Amino acid sequence: MKRTFVLAGMVFALAVATAHAFQADGLITPFQVVHVGSPQEGVLATVGFDRGDTVRKGQVVATLHSSVEKAAMELKRAQKDFAQRKMDRMNPLYRKDVIAANDMDEAETEKALAEADYRYSSEIVKRLEIRSTIDGVVVERYMSPGEYVENRPILKLAQIDPLCVEVILPSEMYDTVAVDMKAEVLPEKPVGGRHEATVTIVDRVIDAASGTFGVRLTLPNPDHALPAGLKCTVVFPGHEKAEVD
Repeated sequence: MKRTFVLAGMVFALAVATAHAFQADGLITPFQVVHVGSPQEGVLATVGFDRGDTVRKGQVVATLHSSVEKAAMELKRAQKDFAQRKMDRMNPLYRKDVIAANDMDEAETEKALAEADYRYSSEIVKRLEIRSTIDGVVVERYMSPGEYVENRPILKLAQIDPLCVEVILPSEMYDTVAVDMKAEVLPEKPVGGRHEATVTIVDRVIDAASGTFGVRLTLPNPDHALPAGLKCTVVFPGHEKAEVD
């Protein structure tokens, strides 16, 4: 996932109490943001969610008009069922040598082709149902029923459990942070509180121009109590606890 650090202009708040102990300003962001579109062009029939709604992975969030495609699928289903019934009638006759092997092979081939046609039609119908790829919330709704979908996103979704905390640190702190380290996150008002997070990424390249590197922490948010977009203070191990109003 491409990461865009938006903290480059933030002021570092470092207060060292013991060696390698410090705190820094951070920003709480969604774990991932997804623009949901359609793999198929067509006219939107339904959009079942709006801004602020919660969605589950695999849930249908929108559909395209599909009456023609569904009719074609039902035709293929009928052809598949007929081929199966034909095979059921021919099997006993073939075992008794009443029909030739060539006739039996032809019937088996017709059945296989009918099944393949039906699977193809079913997949086309499935493509007309747009599903969420994540558990998350709707950030923005771009389109409404009746609009034509062509290379345009329908919804913008954000996964907020877990959350990410992005921090930019000066290069002299590089050897003080490691993956799997625990830290305390103090969101700004009005949310506040103290929440434990885990370091998951420490950038392996230091930006020469600014003399900084990026750190990402993962912050569990199972009840969605914390919104993304908050500034925060991150207290790393060994640092005296900051004051919380």
